[in-house]
Amino acid sequence: MKWIHIMTGLIAIASGFFALYATKGSAIHRKSGIIFTLAMLSMSLSAAIISLFLRPDHVTGVVALFTAYLICTSWLVVRRTVQESRVTLEGLALAAAVLGVYSLNLWLDFTADPKSLITKNSPPQVLLVFGSISLLCATADIRMIWAGEILGSQRLMRHLWRMCFAMLIATGSFFTGQMQVFPSFIRKSSVFGIPTLAIPVLLVVITTIYWILCTFIKRKRTKPKVSIERS
Repeated sequence: MKWIHIMTGLIAIASGFFALYATKGSAIHRKSGIIFTLAMLSMSLSAAIISLFLRPDHVTGVVALFTAYLICTSWLVVRRTVQESRVTLEGLALAAAVLGVYSLNLWLDFTADPKSLITKNSPPQVLLVFGSISLLCATADIRMIWAGEILGSQRLMRHLWRMCFAMLIATGSFFTGQMQVFPSFIRKSSVFGIPTLAIPVLLVVITTIYWILCTFIKRKRTKPKVSIERS
């Protein structure tokens, strides 16, 4: 299971960068996106199994399950309409809500008794952050399901930020969360004062912001203008 997690994680990061920088809608973007989706699901689910059953780590388990949720909901929004995937979306929204409550409950238990939390390298504060985000995502899912549709730039934005956030989690977990697997000279090196291992993470953040701004600007430009006719 460990090697499945490692290999699929490397494939996910490599294909993720292809999808991130390829022209959106191109053949390379679509194919690398499919590989990224499958690899991320395998990586996150294997991490969840390891963290929840084999080598208990509450924080990693929460992050892994949330990552799988992000990938599923991001993939669905560009592959199926809300009505076509309504039952699945309702199940994922419920899962996000349960995960959020579970995360916050772990956090509250930790504040009352630090020994109650089983974790390794991840700080306990991650539970508070991801628990809150998970509940916000569940709320957004419910609103979308209630509306019955999601169109245009909103649909693209939902796909974009969820995929990119999952990519950020994978990249951060590997390059900055597993620094011990890299040679000492790489860990100690830097480029223009920025630690070398932090550069891939910053690239994902910067590129995500770029695509979100592009989508937002395009939405503003294509927004229909209301004309007032003079009588």
